[in-house]
Amino acid sequence: MSLLATKPLDRILQEADSTGEKTTLHRTLSANALVALGIGAIIGAGIFSLTGTAAAQNAGPAIVVSFILAGIGCALAGFCYSEFSTMIPIAGSAYTYSYATLGEFVAWIIGWDLVLEYAVGAATVSISWSGTLVSILHSIGIELPAALIASPFQTVTLPNGETITGLINLPAVLIVVALSILLIIGIQESARVNSVVVVIKVAVVVLFIVIGYQYVNGNNYVPFIPPNEGPGRFGWEGILRGAGVIFFAYIGFDAVSTAAQEAKNPKRDMPVGIIGSLVICTVLYILYSRVLTGVVNYKDLNVSAPLAVAVDRIPYPWLGLAMKVASLAGLTSVILVMLLGQSRVFFSMSRDGLLWPIFSRVHPKFRTPYLSNVILMVMVSAFAAFVPISVVGEMTSIGTLFAFVLVSIGIIIMRKTAPDLPRPFKTPLVPFLPIASVLVNLGLMAGLGMDNWLRLIVWLLIGMLIYFGYSRSHSKLQGTKS
Repeated sequence: MSLLATKPLDRILQEADSTGEKTTLHRTLSANALVALGIGAIIGAGIFSLTGTAAAQNAGPAIVVSFILAGIGCALAGFCYSEFSTMIPIAGSAYTYSYATLGEFVAWIIGWDLVLEYAVGAATVSISWSGTLVSILHSIGIELPAALIASPFQTVTLPNGETITGLINLPAVLIVVALSILLIIGIQESARVNSVVVVIKVAVVVLFIVIGYQYVNGNNYVPFIPPNEGPGRFGWEGILRGAGVIFFAYIGFDAVSTAAQEAKNPKRDMPVGIIGSLVICTVLYILYSRVLTGVVNYKDLNVSAPLAVAVDRIPYPWLGLAMKVASLAGLTSVILVMLLGQSRVFFSMSRDGLLWPIFSRVHPKFRTPYLSNVILMVMVSAFAAFVPISVVGEMTSIGTLFAFVLVSIGIIIMRKTAPDLPRPFKTPLVPFLPIASVLVNLGLMAGLGMDNWLRLIVWLLIGMLIYFGYSRSHSKLQGTKS
């Protein structure tokens, strides 16, 4: 059958309304919970680490402009996501939307792309979580065994300056296991924990903005746009590259759409969750980056924990510990939302026959895809425990941007192929806004450089091997068309 075969929309909607216990997720999330879910994913690794790196290596004080550009790209895509999430309120996010508009093969590519975004991202962030926990414990006089805080192939510098090679990154494993169990128990319980964590970290970020603003040195903003030093280093080219780098920090609203099948009233709540979380976090990011580069010169921010450098310049010792706790909370919620998003994408792909049936099996009591969570728990925790992980933010960003481009194209296609379909939320200015979304996000992808394009191509080629080796022959859609 054709690789461009699309999944009929009426069939997708029928699955969304299904009430069978073995195939249906539980609708418990309110609009506020969805906003918190988005904030939980957006405010995390990006604000606590990538901002400093992008400022030091790419944009300088103009990192503020990078955040604005990235925010525009997200906002344009966010309107498109909102329309799709109300038309097709089921788990799967961009994967499901692409299946209905661009065909099974493109849907598979997006689903495989999201594996990189969520699963690899969760493993990476869990290692950052481990390092933050070690730092907090060190500050209160507790030292964990050196062999238990790093992988066997990883050399780590401890807070006391000692360099060691680890045996297993146990804290990273434990946080992945704990959050996976929470997700298995129930989405509502997970959302409640996430909401508490969100309140903590947003409060501390706001506190840093308010207090840090008093210690801004205007000389640190000069020059606002440092002169270009080569490809992607400063100047307007560096601002564009910086926007692509910190785009990793914006993937939270994409994760909101993966929970559409668990929203109480998706037609009303999904646009609120997606656009609301995006607006709140964009404002916080702009203010935060402005204060950060004002307190510390951008040249001094090329570190893994730039916020800690800024806090050291502020004469409030207690603020340092508070920031570390907020960072730990932020990373916790990011891992939680990434594991949630990945399991829901696997759920939809499995239900369509593109992955093994085990991924769509729902717990009879908890009504969660528990076996998918268990498999992810093992895979992600093993990756975090034993594999030395470098920063994959740029690769994650290019994959996410690629998904945004395809979703935006999908809106234009749906307006042509199904113009009379009820749309509780309509993307404004079609086709101009979706076209703008495509152009802006392609521009951000271009800013990430050829090396990241090559990595994306290799990753997609691996996915194609799996598709043609298993998924195509087991596809339920292809089976119905035989």
